[in-house]
Amino acid sequence: MSGKTHQELLQKYAEAIVKVGLNIRAGQRLIITLAATRGVPYQFAPLVREVAKAAYAVGAKYVEVLWSDEEMMRLRVQNAPRDSFDEYPTWQVDAVMKMIENGDALLSINGSNPDLLGGLDPEIVGAMQKTHLNHYSRVGERVTTNAVNWCVVAAAGEEWAKKIFPDLEPEKAQQKLWDAIFETTRIDQPDPIAAWEAHIVNLRKRGKYMQAKQYTGLHYSAPGTDFTLGLPNGHQWISAQSMAQNGVIFTANMPTEEVFTLPDRNRADGIVTSTFPLSYGGTLIEDFQVTFENGRIVKVNAKKGEAALQRLVDTDEGSHRLGEVALVPASSPIAKRGHLFYNTLYDENASCHIAIGRAYRFTLTGGAELNDEEFVSAGGNVSLNHVDFMIGSPKMDIDGIKKDGSREPVMRQGEWAFEA
Repeated sequence: MSGKTHQELLQKYAEAIVKVGLNIRAGQRLIITLAATRGVPYQFAPLVREVAKAAYAVGAKYVEVLWSDEEMMRLRVQNAPRDSFDEYPTWQVDAVMKMIENGDALLSINGSNPDLLGGLDPEIVGAMQKTHLNHYSRVGERVTTNAVNWCVVAAAGEEWAKKIFPDLEPEKAQQKLWDAIFETTRIDQPDPIAAWEAHIVNLRKRGKYMQAKQYTGLHYSAPGTDFTLGLPNGHQWISAQSMAQNGVIFTANMPTEEVFTLPDRNRADGIVTSTFPLSYGGTLIEDFQVTFENGRIVKVNAKKGEAALQRLVDTDEGSHRLGEVALVPASSPIAKRGHLFYNTLYDENASCHIAIGRAYRFTLTGGAELNDEEFVSAGGNVSLNHVDFMIGSPKMDIDGIKKDGSREPVMRQGEWAFEA
């Protein structure tokens, strides 16, 4: 690494989260949500406390944390009465909503066990997940309109680390995962903030190029993939930074390597094959294909986790359609590490991906001002879900489809086919 101690790197990580990710303004409050296994304080408290210190250093007036233990979810599925899975702690959603309505910042720390709910009754798991989605949709809707500055980051959970590095002792696996997090979020560089600023400039150049092209669609070609999707009028290619409705410019994901927009919910045809496993709701879905006709998912199959994938698609009508298309070069820093992370925040930044479900309103011109019906009429998608899955590889070619129907290269062999 950089020669700095783990504690020094943790402090730098927290500073980057606060200054680059959230860009917290003086007077804002911050709410942090997270779940961990094997005892929350042991897992993530050191990072949370460093984030709190960094937030107060830039003028935050209050920091609060909603801690939870994800093992409680597994215990519930195993032991709770079968007719109890419509129960939900609505006070948590109310707390987050009050912070959002006040214009405060929202941070989510991710580090969960990819196999948490594997092997459990899929019907009960599905019921529990749908209850959560139904209640948490209020927060999701505000996030998709960038109501406030928000950010998602990761911390090296022990069970997650063991999944990635199964041959190492738990402590060594966890430290190796921390090293990977620090490397891919540029924290190991001499000046992480400056490194992030340069990276954001480069990503935004790619986004501006794609925006100027105003393609009507994209065509994907790779082993197991022959897929065309449409892009609606007014689509906005977004990269790295966004402007929140509270006036704060922020970076929603750390790491981030993607340039993304919304597809037309009614125009997706063909077959896509996953190139990375998908960890969804504590179940790992592997080696899967999704078939589309006229924008709608009409078939899924998977070697592992097919029932969970079908449950995802069947959540609601919007989960049968797409809400995001993202371009990521196969040589991204996450991809270069040469291993899976079994975590969407990381694996989506190693590969081109698409998302089942809800579209971000800010990826459509004027989308934040539209009601659901208007948004859908404009080509946007509305759903309880927003779940990314990875389809890119060094064998993928992508063409941009112009208004006259002609095509030109956007990516070749997994890399950008243009200079920006």
